[in-house]
Amino acid sequence: MNVAVNPSAFASAYKTESIEWQRILGTPRFEYPIDYWVAVLAVQPELGRIDFLSKWEPNSYCHYHRHLGPTTLLVLEGEHHVVETSATETVHKVRQVGHFAQNAGGDIHMEYGGPQGAVVFFSVQAVDGKLFDVLDNKGKVIVTATIDDFVTGKLKG
Repeated sequence: MNVAVNPSAFASAYKTESIEWQRILGTPRFEYPIDYWVAVLAVQPELGRIDFLSKWEPNSYCHYHRHLGPTTLLVLEGEHHVVETSATETVHKVRQVGHFAQNAGGDIHMEYGGPQGAVVFFSVQAVDGKLFDVLDNKGKVIVTATIDDFVTGKLKG
């Protein structure tokens, strides 16, 4: 389900600059600029659910990845770019402030912030405590990120 909300009707007083963020930078092994931040808002380990904010620096990516479980998102600031890849096509979506989406999981994609960056709220359902597979450029799993990785600050580039 994808829903676009009128951005002028979506005025958020939520002050993202006062949140404690965990910064994640890429390493030379990645061929694209990785520079994003994560702030955990709520965790329900007994339900396998985590709510967090992701903040992208301008024109920067998070890691190429696959969500393992259902994900809900809401774009709060900037432009959120998503490039989805399947065996038959690549689709580039540009999500504006107020865009709301629910996805079942399993999709492989890149995400990045537009020219002013982006801030996006995510609510993710883990599968056996696992949230995302981080992938190399051929789609091979490099590492699987867990709820514990988010909570303990173990996310790395």
